[in-house]
Amino acid sequence: MKTIKNLRVSGLAPTGMTARSRVFVSLGIAVVVTALVVITALATPGSGIVSATVVARASFVDPVDMKLKTTGEHQEVLHAPDAQETVIQQVIIAPGGSTGWHSHPGPVVVLIKAGQLSFFSSEDPSCTPTIYSAGQAFIDPGQGHVHLARNLGSENVELWAVYFDVPAGGAFRLDAANPGNCGF
Repeated sequence: MKTIKNLRVSGLAPTGMTARSRVFVSLGIAVVVTALVVITALATPGSGIVSATVVARASFVDPVDMKLKTTGEHQEVLHAPDAQETVIQQVIIAPGGSTGWHSHPGPVVVLIKAGQLSFFSSEDPSCTPTIYSAGQAFIDPGQGHVHLARNLGSENVELWAVYFDVPAGGAFRLDAANPGNCGF
């Protein structure tokens, strides 16, 4: 195979890379860009979010191997073997508002301070919400679990979320496409 020297394609490939390697690098970049455009186009943004204030964000000083075990109908162990950052956020959702379909990189502890939240899971073919009221808390498993929260009540919902295992400086909310299991 012939090596092409001192040829740069938009500065993306190092000098001395073979022509075939340059094609693969270019194709790889095109696939990533296309995937990002498709994900953005299919994302379901929230609506009626009055505020979503990040109150604090911090990194663990010591290595943390976090495990949360839920019991009840859906028993599971959520494992974050090298928890990175933790983020605390206050979210207020107006009546009729929605978070849009999304996930989180790690587990999330959610506390309902006011109102009533309807929580829908992409994994539930019947699209039956779990209802959480003021004074209740729950754990969202994150780690790819796509869900949507709605305020179907007549007053604002105020919730506080503690996001665990967020990549350093990274997003704690990951937009997702509508999974199609609910009629909205």
